[in-house]
Amino acid sequence: MAEEDIYTKDGTVDIHKKPANKKKTGNWKACRFILGNECCERLAYYGMSTNLVNYLQKQLNQGNVTASNNVTNWSGTCYITPLIGAFLADSYMGRFWTIASFSIIYCLGMTLLTLTASVSGLKPSCDKDACHPTGAQTAVTFVALYLIALGTGGIKPCVSSFGADQFDETDDGEREKKSSFFNWFYLSINIGALVASSVLVWIQMNVGWGWGFGIPAVAMAIAVVFFFSGSRLYRIQKPGGSPLTRIMQVIVASFRKSNVVVPADKSLLYETADEECNIQGSRKLESTNKFKFFDKAAVETQTDQVKGSADPWRLCTVTQVEELKAIIRLLPVWASGIVFATVYSQMSTMFVLQGNTMDQHMGPNFKIPSASLSLFDTLSVIFWAPVYDIVIVPFARKFTGHERGFTQLQRMGIGLLISIFSMVAAGILEVVRLNIVKRNNYYDIETIPMTIFWQVPQYFIVGCAEVFTFIGQLEFFYDQAPDAMRSLCSALSLTTVAVGNYLSTLLVTIVTKVTTRNGKLGWIPDNLNRGHLDYFYWLLAILSVLNFLVYLWIAKWFTYKKATGRAN
Repeated sequence: MAEEDIYTKDGTVDIHKKPANKKKTGNWKACRFILGNECCERLAYYGMSTNLVNYLQKQLNQGNVTASNNVTNWSGTCYITPLIGAFLADSYMGRFWTIASFSIIYCLGMTLLTLTASVSGLKPSCDKDACHPTGAQTAVTFVALYLIALGTGGIKPCVSSFGADQFDETDDGEREKKSSFFNWFYLSINIGALVASSVLVWIQMNVGWGWGFGIPAVAMAIAVVFFFSGSRLYRIQKPGGSPLTRIMQVIVASFRKSNVVVPADKSLLYETADEECNIQGSRKLESTNKFKFFDKAAVETQTDQVKGSADPWRLCTVTQVEELKAIIRLLPVWASGIVFATVYSQMSTMFVLQGNTMDQHMGPNFKIPSASLSLFDTLSVIFWAPVYDIVIVPFARKFTGHERGFTQLQRMGIGLLISIFSMVAAGILEVVRLNIVKRNNYYDIETIPMTIFWQVPQYFIVGCAEVFTFIGQLEFFYDQAPDAMRSLCSALSLTTVAVGNYLSTLLVTIVTKVTTRNGKLGWIPDNLNRGHLDYFYWLLAILSVLNFLVYLWIAKWFTYKKATGRAN
């Protein structure tokens, strides 16, 4: 093997900061530690978040709307903080050290949450009717929750990108494996979620919240051990400096040259002469025809030189310009995921509250918590992820000729279409449930004689949609991100979940305000038997249809990036 083939060509190094050896680092041998880490970390996260709405209701004595909004606000924050972690990873710390550092904050938050549920003084006092938390106890609980939100902000945007970094994009064989990695990565997330939504939720509802939160805390500690165990096998991408600075330089230079004419010949635009890009860890990008205004930043003029070298606030390389264009192109695709994330967030709020009104018994003695029904979403993902990789991709490839079966945009679009039917299924179930209530005058009983397992289809459909949209989104935002902005773009994709949660909160708030006028109970009262939750599901279904139609136009408009050369 020639010496140049021994090492990766994507700019990665090993833990000792030496060029990464293809034989000794990366690939699946490194990914097994990353997948193990992700499985345990997700078990910890879902172990405390899946049933959080019930914890806030029962232990902190909050109503349906308050508890639901607190969960979606917190969950939304968990998907906003990745912007902080991603910026630090891409700019200064690198993905490896960002994951390591924020894991400590995560562990502190999990430990504090466990103490608030188990230690006298921090734990609310309860009698047979209700719990009576003090203001301080509530405050400490939310401090713990938001420490977890901060900790997860350094992990979420980096782990999937860090796993994908283990495959050299300049190597055809490794590039094919990378596509499969995202499927198995999402599968590992859902194996952790499966344990959380079944075993841990049952423990929380039947054994106690101290154990129910303590086990996820231990799982998080195991996740950290898994991560560090693979250190010598990892390929590490060096941070490329502040991406925000590079973006601002292009914007400033473009407006400074607003009167400059962009040449028709793209080869006249400014770029470094070397094969390697001048941005650490990045390949060069070819000029594209969209957003031509920003090409002005790469047009050389007499005033661009300061003391013999180019002023970066007056003259930018084509690659820098294309970095900004790539981010702008991603934004409409990003926005199209918000309504999908709103639909997804119903599993931890409205689906749970709907399930609370139904018969949760399995046999005469065993009672399944309503939050545990999310395990059917998880089982759906565990079923569909390998089926997609092993069956659907080869089958679709025969018709499309595409190496991945579908393009990433097609894959995401299919998921958006499927998600509409989850809201239709939930709405139909609620219509049937309310008819039973009306027919039998069950308005004031806590649970009606209708099995909770009628909720399974809506969970299963959401899981199927996830495999197409969320995994497609992970792969799409990694592939189409500039090389030195991959953590930031992964974080950007995650913020769709945040904004989706916030949109859910906004919709619930507006719906509640509008429908409770003139003393009415509204669509989502504390007693759902006297409400119309089905109307809320129809609203989400209509929004999903409109979103899908807009997405079709966005996908047709999108231009894929074109990378050349090798990374510095």
